[in-house]
Amino acid sequence: MSIFRRIFKVGEAQAHSTIDKIEDPVKMSEQAIRDLKNDLNNALESLAEVKALAIRTRRDAKNYQQQSTDYEKKAMLLLQRGQQGQVDAGEADRLATEALSRKEQADRQLAQTQSEVQKYDSMTANLEAKVNDLKSQISAWENEIKTLKARAKVSSATKKLNKQLAGIDSSSTVAMLERMKAKVEEEESLAESYGEIAAAPKSLDDEIDKAIGTGGGSDKLKELKARMGIAENKQLGE
Repeated sequence: MSIFRRIFKVGEAQAHSTIDKIEDPVKMSEQAIRDLKNDLNNALESLAEVKALAIRTRRDAKNYQQQSTDYEKKAMLLLQRGQQGQVDAGEADRLATEALSRKEQADRQLAQTQSEVQKYDSMTANLEAKVNDLKSQISAWENEIKTLKARAKVSSATKKLNKQLAGIDSSSTVAMLERMKAKVEEEESLAESYGEIAAAPKSLDDEIDKAIGTGGGSDKLKELKARMGIAENKQLGE
């Protein structure tokens, strides 16, 4: 039996562990609030029923009180008429006795209903206290769930960010940046080299023209000026 108990405990622990991984605290809290609201609805229904019973019982007590008063008045009236000779004295006594008997019955019922009214009043006060307590709990939980949702959102984002940061290899990042830097410097050097090649003379004639400071363009300019009769500006010292 001890072996079976140990096996059961292991299975129970694994089940709780699985449940802890599956359950969402926010959803659980929202379900708890829905349960409290159901309890509140049930309590309100019970409170309404007890109040209705108390109202009916008070009405019955009022009726019994009126009956007791009426029967007592009738008994007194019968005795008066018996003394005045309006009703046979014996009959008046008999009827007065019956009226008093009905009065006693009404008094007993009045006492019973008054006791029930006290009981219903006590139940009403108890239920009202529970209703107010449930309302307070629901309000507190609804405020708590707002905070819990915000905290869950922040913690989830923080966990994701920390997980990403934990997966970053700083040494590999530095090495990658160094390689990028070297590549950029290499490209810059290569671009400068191509620029120097582009600026170099393309042929021997270009080198000669560059050395003497003349070019094909200047000869054409002189020829055009000669046709237009424009004298060349002589350089100083010539």
